[in-house]
Amino acid sequence: MSFKDKVIYQIYPKSFYDTNQDGIGDLAGIREKLPYLADLGIDMIWLNPIYPSPQHDNGYDISNYKAIDKMFGTMEEFELLVTEAKHFGIELMLDMVLNHVSTDHEWFTRALAGERQYQEYFFLSEQPTDWQSKFGGNAWEKFGKSDLYYLHLYDKTQADLNWRNPRVREELFSVVNFWRKKGIKGFRFDVINVIGKDEVLKNNSINEGKAEYTDKPITHDYLRELNDQTFGQDNSSITVGEMSSTTIENGILYTQPERKELSMVFQFHHLKVDYENGEKWTKKTFDFEALKQILHSWQTKMSEQNGWNALFWNNHDQPRALNRFIDVENYRVQGAKMLAAAIHLNRGTPYIYMGEEIGMLDPEFSEMSEYKDIESFNAYEALLEKGMPPAEAKSIIQAKSRDNSRVPMQWNGEKNAGFTKGTPWLNVGRSYQTINVETEKKSGSILSFYKQLIALRKEKKLISEGSYHPYATSHPKVYAFLRELKDEKLLVLNNFFAEKTMVKIPREFTNGEILIDNYATQQLEEELVLEPYQVLGIYVK
Repeated sequence: MSFKDKVIYQIYPKSFYDTNQDGIGDLAGIREKLPYLADLGIDMIWLNPIYPSPQHDNGYDISNYKAIDKMFGTMEEFELLVTEAKHFGIELMLDMVLNHVSTDHEWFTRALAGERQYQEYFFLSEQPTDWQSKFGGNAWEKFGKSDLYYLHLYDKTQADLNWRNPRVREELFSVVNFWRKKGIKGFRFDVINVIGKDEVLKNNSINEGKAEYTDKPITHDYLRELNDQTFGQDNSSITVGEMSSTTIENGILYTQPERKELSMVFQFHHLKVDYENGEKWTKKTFDFEALKQILHSWQTKMSEQNGWNALFWNNHDQPRALNRFIDVENYRVQGAKMLAAAIHLNRGTPYIYMGEEIGMLDPEFSEMSEYKDIESFNAYEALLEKGMPPAEAKSIIQAKSRDNSRVPMQWNGEKNAGFTKGTPWLNVGRSYQTINVETEKKSGSILSFYKQLIALRKEKKLISEGSYHPYATSHPKVYAFLRELKDEKLLVLNNFFAEKTMVKIPREFTNGEILIDNYATQQLEEELVLEPYQVLGIYVK
């Protein structure tokens, strides 16, 4: 299975569709919506974690790798979902959280009980380092009543696993193979570039100690072993690594096919361009120059050295891209199409996050009590401690909370957006009566635009396999690029602003074919005026 012409759809299972009316999305709900996804044209569904978990970090704290959390259904229902999805030509991608386990996991409880074998599964030390947890505070926590501390790069209920121990690696490989036997073809590896810790852990106060465990050379060795022992045995597998604070150089190494590590990588630099001084919990207009530079540099180098990107604007950890990059009051529809085309016509595998294809927006919660995400509450308290007025702190949470993307999928204009007849675990967004699948199918145009983009990727090898070259790099409002394959070329122009702008195009494109356009452009000229948030894809052969 080549991953280059595939399109992957991400589902946050808790919020997709609820069939048993307990207010939580379930596997049966995903199964019921397979015809909708097949009609969209996607090839694979990535599911956020569905394993048993105490849910301290929304399922990324796993207490059993080889079971289904009863909140989502049973193993039988999961197997049925896999089988039925295949009937629609859709495969499943599972989230593999292999850097850490929940402190409720049997391995950790047995380690606490004094079993030496299981203590060697973790990083235990009498003298912890000065590293900081990515969720705030020190990265070490007291190990029971002993004099030892255990490492947790994330929440204190998520104990880091010691990949240097061959037994740990064997256990984790058996997890991947367990799901492969269930028919799973896709694997998304959570924060996989932090698994390579040194034999001796050292203090490092710079950048919270990240250099001590991020992108270490041994990580590449581990990934090659993982590949060899599991998914690499099946040519039709598709893998993606979530890479925390990685570099382009490492992105290339992780994904060059001959290195036999991963199919592609997620990196997040382009989604930090609305952070003031690199701080997430701030509010500022996005920096277009920075965005353009990041996209061009990653795409150019990955193209030149045969690496591969996972392309996305939205996921379960990010506010909706429409609210970040677009004047949604006036241009929600045109902006949604432009953002879509900017990645779907690009070099890499595009990911659609549920609701993106109908132009869903942030929920506009008015009270802090409406939020569920622990990170949002911690950030709110931290902002208040700095002396920020509550109203200002709340407006930052409204802009940056992870709950923005986790609200229930908007299926129709009925109560709870048609997601559940019960009480939803998280309130639905304010816009559901006008922005929903039913309305979009009847009278909208974003969904059909997505279908068009997906069809083009399958139809034209130029889009799925062509090289990438930046275009008009100094233009203050346009992100543009050229795709080339043999004698075919595609010029893609994206106006990222709410006003018209002029862009010059090479003469050969004035006689080109307009492959895609979110306005009705009549004529191509060397000096083109782009409408607000216009995208234009011009093809020549």
